[in-house]
Amino acid sequence: MAQETQYPDLVIVGAGLFGLTIAQQAVEKYGANVQIIDIRDHIGGNAYSYMDEETGAEIHKYGAHLFHTSNQRVWDYVNRFTEFTDYVHRVYATHNGEVYPLPTNLGTINQFFHAHYTPAEAKALIEEQAGELAGKDPQNLNDKGISLIGRPLYEAFIKNYTAKQWQTDPSELPASIITRLPVRFNYDNRYFKDTYEGLPVDGYTAWFERMIDDPRITVTLNTDFFDESQPFNKKALQEAGVPVVYTGPIDRYFDYDLGELKWRTVDFKEVRYDEGDHFGCPVMNFSDAEVPYTRAIEFKNFNPERKDQQNPDRTVVWEEYSRFATRDDEPYYPINTDDDKALYAQYAAKAAEEPKTVFGGRLGTYKYYDMHNVIDTALTAFEEQVAPLLEG
Repeated sequence: MAQETQYPDLVIVGAGLFGLTIAQQAVEKYGANVQIIDIRDHIGGNAYSYMDEETGAEIHKYGAHLFHTSNQRVWDYVNRFTEFTDYVHRVYATHNGEVYPLPTNLGTINQFFHAHYTPAEAKALIEEQAGELAGKDPQNLNDKGISLIGRPLYEAFIKNYTAKQWQTDPSELPASIITRLPVRFNYDNRYFKDTYEGLPVDGYTAWFERMIDDPRITVTLNTDFFDESQPFNKKALQEAGVPVVYTGPIDRYFDYDLGELKWRTVDFKEVRYDEGDHFGCPVMNFSDAEVPYTRAIEFKNFNPERKDQQNPDRTVVWEEYSRFATRDDEPYYPINTDDDKALYAQYAAKAAEEPKTVFGGRLGTYKYYDMHNVIDTALTAFEEQVAPLLEG
């Protein structure tokens, strides 16, 4: 006689930050038995990192991940599981063989124009260079960029970078992509303006492991939710009435029956150098069209406090290339055209009719989230959607 599967109180599909937060809360607040499954071979989702033995660098496998937040609830929560370094993110850009600080600030402006403008003079200059677009609200990215920082700076630092990032002429992209393009009329070149910022002292993976360090949480990797040969598959869980938190692609959940949502993805090319430090900073943007990649990440420079554990003679750099994603690629950035938004709304309506399934995370809600946003939405989803299922 076949043995009947013993199901847990909650199954979480995806071991990224959304799923890990839900699991931790379910155990802490309800003493639930939780099963996490993930199709990948590691926890942490796109924030997963590992140590590179040759250089001593912590590699962010899916691109640079920097933790920052002004949300006190999120900051208090994450500090339960990790301490943070005092890292402050700063970005530089190479344009025409010269390096400039970003985001655009008074230092960028004065260096670019070989000037010594005061804040008021720089403001007047930018407005003059925005021309007829100054103070307007253009609908395409090209004109929006010019209206925000003037034509010369936009064409130097934004236009070609964005064209490479989206493989599309900026005049054909929606202005919403750069609505928040900052320009600072002082010498503040911090990338983020949040209250709290830093990197986990022991690395991302150690942080994530602590979140689910409880015998009531089981993690099974290399497991596909849609593979009916494994016990925690969609069909079996629905038939058994087990609550599910699903953080995979929402269109995949419904077998793409309304069509596919579109994403951008990123490819990385690794380059190793016989030197201790190649760029002198963690992230270098390449603003010119002739350089095929958008930016390069030098991982050692995220953790200068680990200098004694790093190889002084070798460093590793990843060059980042952006392109449209296929169904087999890792989805990074939702494209969010009007058609995509309309399609997602249809999928969201179908999701609302799944009484025992909670959809979350970037893929489950077709939204681009920073890490602190993911955690915040997970804490809210637990209170409002998951807790009632566990109580029921």
